[in-house]
Amino acid sequence: MALSVPFAVPARFAEGQRRYEGEAGAAFVTAAPAMAARRLERWSLRPDGSVRHGVAALVLPVRTADGERAVLKVQLRTEETADEGAALRAWDGDGAVRVLDEDVEEVAGTGSATGTGTGFAVSWLLLERLDAVRDLNGVPDVRAALRPLAALLARLTAVRAPAGLRRLDDVADDLLLRAGKAVARDAATHALIADCASALRDVRSEGPCGERLLHWDLHYGNVLAARREPWLAIDPKPLAGAPAFDLLPALANRYDPTDTARRFAALAEAVGADRERAAAWTRARVLQAVLWEVEAGREVAGMWGELAGAVGG
Repeated sequence: MALSVPFAVPARFAEGQRRYEGEAGAAFVTAAPAMAARRLERWSLRPDGSVRHGVAALVLPVRTADGERAVLKVQLRTEETADEGAALRAWDGDGAVRVLDEDVEEVAGTGSATGTGTGFAVSWLLLERLDAVRDLNGVPDVRAALRPLAALLARLTAVRAPAGLRRLDDVADDLLLRAGKAVARDAATHALIADCASALRDVRSEGPCGERLLHWDLHYGNVLAARREPWLAIDPKPLAGAPAFDLLPALANRYDPTDTARRFAALAEAVGADRERAAAWTRARVLQAVLWEVEAGREVAGMWGELAGAVGG
């Protein structure tokens, strides 16, 4: 008997997967509904709402066999997403959403039962259910929103990264290599790349980049209201490194050039980072963002230069 397909993949999500993940993304989009139906049966789950999505994942509200409210999250397994479960287990609900179950599923290419021509792997996460419509973007006063975000950032980065995570050392070295090859459209972008690469080179020359567990994407939209705590973090793209590398999302999200210096000071203090080193690591994150734009052939937003200047260093 055929299983009932629990959802149709939203068109916007499908478009993003094809654009950013190519053939593997397209194969994932095609296979996801049937895969989800099998997963619901395997874990004795039933749908309990409409499917939601971000850029990388589909999230379906579900009820477990004993009636517990949860969400089933599925995403293509990439370098950025592969360690999400490991990070969430390391935090064990302390400041972040709790994992109830986890699995990795490999899908073969041509000739498989899915009918897809490209092989891929997905990560399945069964997570406690938070309030998906209440995040820190909904707090009108950014200063009020920053306080719980900074407190969560301090808690999350206090944890030692589990073994096997991708490392900031490797990310930093790759950024410096790419910066040396980048061809900017204009002199201002070229100068920004050179300045940020110099800051990264200085802090990287001091030795290993750290062993703390970083969220990497802790912006206001990735902090949801919860029952057991007022706010909890979701959707990490974890790596092992220096906590100061984690400040940029809360500066760039809800960007306000008049408030950048204050936000930066508050975040650096929250993670116990020296201001000069925090500025260098934040410029490293600016470098990462600028290189993404340059390598994609897109115009670089003026925000990045303003932000790099505002953090000092």
